[in-house]
Order: sequence, then C-alpha cells, then structure tokens
Amino acid sequence: MIVLNVTYKCKPELREAFLERIRKEGIDAASRAEAGNLKYDYYIPFAASDDLLLIEKWADEDALKAHAETPHYARLKELKPAYVTDTLVERFADR
Repeated sequence: MIVLNVTYKCKPELREAFLERIRKEGIDAASRAEAGNLKYDYYIPFAASDDLLLIEKWADEDALKAHAETPHYARLKELKPAYVTDTLVERFADR
C-alpha cells in the first residue's frame, strides 16, 4: 500500500473555492472510483487557514501510476495554479 499526504498551500482565502471546484468537477469522486484506490479524502487543517490536506491510499505502485494518467488528474493539475502556491507531498509505503 502507498499513502500520500498532499498539502496544498492555497492562495489567501481560496482554500474553500479550490475544494468546491474539485468537488464540482468530480475530481474526488472519480479518483475514489479508480481501481486500486483505497482512500481519497480532503481535510481542512485546524491551525493552517490556507492549507488543504489530501490523504490518498493506493493498493500498489501500478494503481498510483494509472491514477497519474487519468483525465481528472490532469484537470486537477490545470486548476491548481489559480488556487495553489505550493504543494507538499509526503509518501509512505508498506514495504
């Protein structure tokens, strides 16, 4: 299993708009429906007013690679510049 903790550093006061856009475009739902996806959930950190945390769990490397080739993944990459200043990714594997 591969776990990704993705922290989006959003532009001031745009976190909620970014999350709303993700949901409106179905990016989260499409990711959850992928083969090999075990978790794909967004969280709002209590102490970081402009951060958005995404926790992803994938069955294996092949599932994660397939995710990176999807249209909804590409769409998220297109949306990010309007809302996000930086993205931090922490990766954990059970190997």
